[in-house]
Amino acid sequence: MTITIRDEELILAKERAIYLPQQELLAISDLHLGKAAHFRKAGLQVPSTLAQGDLERLSILLERFQPKTLLINGDMFHHDVNTDVDDFGRWKLQYSNLNFILVKGNHDKLDEKQYQNLGIKIHDPSYCTSSFCFIHDAVKCKEENLYPISGHIHPGVAVFGKAKQSLKFPCFYFGNDYAVMPAFSVFTGLSLVKPKANEQVYAITPTKVVKV
Repeated sequence: MTITIRDEELILAKERAIYLPQQELLAISDLHLGKAAHFRKAGLQVPSTLAQGDLERLSILLERFQPKTLLINGDMFHHDVNTDVDDFGRWKLQYSNLNFILVKGNHDKLDEKQYQNLGIKIHDPSYCTSSFCFIHDAVKCKEENLYPISGHIHPGVAVFGKAKQSLKFPCFYFGNDYAVMPAFSVFTGLSLVKPKANEQVYAITPTKVVKV
C-alpha cells in the first residue's frame, strides 16, 4: 500500500517494511537476529530456521525495491554474537553495494568493533531525512520539525468479524505525533494499539496491507 506522509510517498510492504522511493531507502525495525539462538542456548527448543526465514524475506524486499540504503530502526541483534549473527554476516556478503545503517535500540549491545566488522554504520539515537526522524523509541526524539518513525513496541491490531470473532495482525501505526513500524522478526509478540481520531492503522495480513 502506498500512502503520503509529510508530502512524501511511503510504500508499506506486507513483509513488514517501509520503502521511501525519494530516498531510495528501505526501512525495517526489530529484526532481533540471534533471539532464537539465544533461547536455544538457554535450553528452549526454538527452530533454527526462524532467523533464516527473516533474512529470506528481507532478500525478497531488496530484490523488489533495489534500495541504496537498508535502515534497521533498532534491535537488529537481540543479544550477543551467536550462530544467527554469523549467518547474517554470510548473508550480507551478497549485498556489497548496499549501505547498511543501524539506529541503535535497547537490545543493540554489541561492541562497536563488531558492528564495524559487519560493515554496519551506527546512528545513535536517530537517523534523519528531510521529513522523518527514524528512532527506535519515539518518545526520545528531539527533532521537533520532523515526524518520528519508531519501532520498539511491536504494534498489532485486532480485527473483528461479523460474528464477533477476532484476528490479531502486526501493523503499521501512523499517529498524530509519530509512527510505529511493525517488528520485522516473526519471533516477537504484539502490543495492540488503539488509534485515536485522525490516526491511521494498516494491518499486515498474509496477502496484503489493509487499512483498518
